[in-house]
Amino acid sequence: MSGSSNTVWLTRNVFAIAMLSLFSDMGHELTTAVLPLFLATFGGGAAVLGLIEGISDAASGVVKLWMSYYSDRIGRRKPILAVGYFVTAMMGLFAFATSWWQMLVIRTVAWIGRGARGPVRDALLSESVPAEAHGRAFGFEGAMDTLGAVIGPLIALSLVGILPLRQIFLIAFIPGAITIGIVLFVLRDVPRQPQPHLRMVASLSKLPGRFWQYVLAIGIFGLGNFAHTLLVLRAVTILTPIYGIAQAGRMGIGLYIFHNVIYAAASYPVGALGDKLNKTMLLALGYALFVVMCMGFLFVDGSLSALIVLFFLAGIYIAIVDSMERALAADLLPLDQRGTGYGALATVNSIGDLISSIVVGFLWSNVSIASGFYFSAITTFLGAAAMFLFSRRKYI
Repeated sequence: MSGSSNTVWLTRNVFAIAMLSLFSDMGHELTTAVLPLFLATFGGGAAVLGLIEGISDAASGVVKLWMSYYSDRIGRRKPILAVGYFVTAMMGLFAFATSWWQMLVIRTVAWIGRGARGPVRDALLSESVPAEAHGRAFGFEGAMDTLGAVIGPLIALSLVGILPLRQIFLIAFIPGAITIGIVLFVLRDVPRQPQPHLRMVASLSKLPGRFWQYVLAIGIFGLGNFAHTLLVLRAVTILTPIYGIAQAGRMGIGLYIFHNVIYAAASYPVGALGDKLNKTMLLALGYALFVVMCMGFLFVDGSLSALIVLFFLAGIYIAIVDSMERALAADLLPLDQRGTGYGALATVNSIGDLISSIVVGFLWSNVSIASGFYFSAITTFLGAAAMFLFSRRKYI
């Protein structure tokens, strides 16, 4: 699809949703950055971290499909977004946790709110711009989302060693409160006709076959696309024998910030490129970069420069994947089924996140670190091949 540079895409809703993503990610990435360090005080390692990430994503997936379908049915997105952002803002409760299972509960509840709002937000964003600007809209939203993911860990990094970790978690309540204000006073619903007789199974069955082919390729890739907090844990593990646990922890957070800076910087250019070129081929390239990154982590030693290169690749790949997966979905979905379609896509991604995070964490802890990366590299390579095949055969 070719897009016109004169297309008006930065609408009030695009800006409001981008700001929502910025402040929401600021809060939850602030907590994510210190989560491995805080978890270590309870004796939790890769397996526990993978369990927390995986179960949280699975719980998020439980509500994604139903809430997004429900937004199609009632013809309104904003009320669901208000509730979702309110619940997600509860991440600051980590400050009161005294064991890893309490952290699991808090993260799971917060991710349920995140799941309720995510696909609904994407549907509203796709409805707020012309079709030829989907790449730019999702790229800009992704850039702001990731800018928040840079600011949050920077705040954490500046405070680690100065404030107790529990007090750092409390700061996450501030951006959470800002998101609630944006939803209530800035965001606007796009008028849509309610569909009171819509049923979920019937709505899913009516989604285009091309869309389901697309989701299948995404699902294959997702089986190996583990949570990036495991990359931070791996970096800290590699650097600790050289620099000590405190310095390695700060360096791990710094690498995560660098990854997010690259992610933020690349998101809009990738989205704009997708409006002009073949989005599916671009997405397949993003999948392939993940495979390269995994293979790199198989051979990296204590070299900080090598880790910087690998986190750079991680930032580029996620910028491509995040922007293109959602922009392509908008191109494939009918307007009156956007909520259900984004919910189906998000649910498949959540299932993949659950499997990949738990399996990779288990392999790291009980077999070998290499086995976890081999598993991810093989499954994501199959996903990249599937996406490339669909593009070449014009399935998408």
